[in-house]
This record gives sequence, structure tokens and C-alpha cells, in this order.
Amino acid sequence: MKNMFDLTGKKAIVTGAAQGLAHGMAEGLMEAGAEVAIIDLSAKIGEVAGAFCARGFRCHGVQADLGDVEQRERAFNEAVSAMGGLDILVNAAGVQKRHKSEEFPLSDWEFVLNVNLTSVFHLCQLAARHYLAHGGGKIINIASMLSYFGGFTVPAYAASKGGVAQITKAFANEWASKGINVNALAPGYMATTMNTALMNDPGRNTEILSRIPAGDWGTPDDMKGPTVFLASDASSYLHGAIIPVDGGYLSR
Repeated sequence: MKNMFDLTGKKAIVTGAAQGLAHGMAEGLMEAGAEVAIIDLSAKIGEVAGAFCARGFRCHGVQADLGDVEQRERAFNEAVSAMGGLDILVNAAGVQKRHKSEEFPLSDWEFVLNVNLTSVFHLCQLAARHYLAHGGGKIINIASMLSYFGGFTVPAYAASKGGVAQITKAFANEWASKGINVNALAPGYMATTMNTALMNDPGRNTEILSRIPAGDWGTPDDMKGPTVFLASDASSYLHGAIIPVDGGYLSR
């Protein structure tokens, strides 16, 4: 049973891994034995990769703006070339913009949808083309609680994460029979920079915590196990699933 979760020799791409949940997911994959290429807009991505390497992991840092189609494709190809292949793709990069819906700028709508949904669609395509030529692989998309709910002052984010859940299912329908597992994780309320405003709002913080049976905000470490599960042989018959990692929030 232990060997089902062993990722030794596997090669993974994790986007958005300079910090936050994606950083934790990349770390979890490396702890399970995988070699990982981390792609991020941050100029510190090389430092982050170097820090992982200093701990004995095999990690490659690739800087790119995933909202730019040419940079996105270049980064994907660079990552695959650096590792000599690809077995796992984790689409974890994401952005957020908040405005009242009636005032939401079209430019912010397009920015959020481009990074959170269009880039995920494109990277899934690129990975699938590689997998179809090399016997299969894993795709792990990152959905959200807003794949289920509408949220408040975040219509673009809600639309993008609803879209991520649906393309995960759509891709699974086409690729499951071809050796490609496409699934998604839906993080709950996580203690990351994206949620700093909520955590610092006493009213909203209390409201959110009161609905989480586990009693606390999640952390990047809480994403490690589910990510390794979806990346491993343990999930070989799982296709098109959206798995909440939310401390029980949806059950309340």
C-alpha cells in the first residue's frame, strides 16, 4: 500500500509555486519522491527552487507570466525539457480581484479569467498532448469553494473556478480511457495571502471559522496529502472528481 503513493522517478510541473498553497503542494510531491519544475511570475522563483534543491530535492524554477500565451507555452516546454519528461501537472496558479459586481472593470474580469481559466485550459491541452504520446499521466486542477458558491464581490474568480471544475469533468470524459487522470482539488478557507483581508476582518473571520467543523483555517501543508494521492497510482480509477479540502466547510 505504501508504494502506491511513492512518486520516485515521477516528473511534475506545479504552477504558482513561489508561495502559498502551490508551494506546499510542490513540496509534498518532492517529499513523495518526485522531481518538480515550479513555474511562477515571481522573480524569486529561482531562489525558491534553489532552497528546495538545498534540502536535497530535485527542483527547477521557471519564471513566466501564465497570462501570456507565448510565455506559457515556453515555460511548459522549458520545464518538460529540464526534467526530460512529464507525468504530473498541477495547475495551482491563480489571481484575485475584488469589486462590487456592478463596478467590476472589464479589464479585471479578463485578467482573472485569462490566468485562472484560459491558462489552465491551455496547460491541460499541452500536458495531454505529451501524455497521449507517452502513455498517460496525471492532471490536477485547483478549483475552489467558489466552484460551489457565488462569493461576494468576486464574480470573475467565481466564474473562473466554476469553469475549472467543469473543464476538469469535460477533459476527464475524453481522456480517462487514454490513460490520463484529470481531477481537481477544491481548497476551503486557507491561511494564505489571498485571504489576508478575510482573516483580518474580525466579523468575517468569526463567521468563517464558525462554519468549519475542523475549527481552523487550512494551511499549505493540508494540501500535500490530497495532491500526492491524485498524483499517485492510488487514484488510478479516479476521473473527473472535484475533491474539497475544506475542514468540513461544505458539510456544515
